[in-house]
Amino acid sequence: MPSTPALAVESLSFQVGGARILTDVNLEVTPGEMIGVIGPNGAGKTTLFNMISGIHAPTAGRIRLGGTDITHEPVHRRAKAGLGRTFQTSNLFPGLSAAENVRLAAQRRLGGNLSVLRFPRRGDDASREALAHLEEVGLSELADVPAGGLSHGDKRKLEIAVLLAMEPAVILLDEPMAGVARADVPGLSEVIRRLHRGHGCTVLMVEHHIDVVLGLVERVAVLHQGTILALDAPGAIMADPLVQSAYLGAAV
Repeated sequence: MPSTPALAVESLSFQVGGARILTDVNLEVTPGEMIGVIGPNGAGKTTLFNMISGIHAPTAGRIRLGGTDITHEPVHRRAKAGLGRTFQTSNLFPGLSAAENVRLAAQRRLGGNLSVLRFPRRGDDASREALAHLEEVGLSELADVPAGGLSHGDKRKLEIAVLLAMEPAVILLDEPMAGVARADVPGLSEVIRRLHRGHGCTVLMVEHHIDVVLGLVERVAVLHQGTILALDAPGAIMADPLVQSAYLGAAV
């Protein structure tokens, strides 16, 4: 008997005025799977993530998280239900250290309050988790550095450490390589690989670096003019004549 999808988007559409941004998008992500979403600028990739994460309400369709309909749930309830997301631009607390950013996420999950930031106790559960997650993403030596002072690549790694502390069932990575120096891309790719394989996280990733996508995911969804043009294994996507003509000839 097939398992319930970790994330299911069913006939999702989004319209602003007379403009159709998404039209009848259907996508299922199985538990533990990583799917990459690619497409030219304006294809609707970030809009799709905004629908899934609750920033905007769809015009039509449904979104299910682990079989539960979350279409009309607010952002914070989706997060509590197990949905995590990173953004194209950093969503960290720049004045807090790397460790404090992760510690805050862990404390929220453990049911604490913000007073733990004012009176930090290095030995508490949230602190131990924070240091462990920083070690996982290779930021142990930068634990006390303010997040605002980190490089773009290290900020992306820190965002992943924050997600790990929240223990989401499904993670949306919105252009994790955006702003990252070319030399830092392989290291960040490896962190994402460990996030997926080591923790068994279900991941849906939007990324313009197609080589990164092809090296990480099991399947690729091609979004074109607000619809899913193709969904298949990376090799099949690269060989698909329709994809080649509609997307691969466009700017990545």
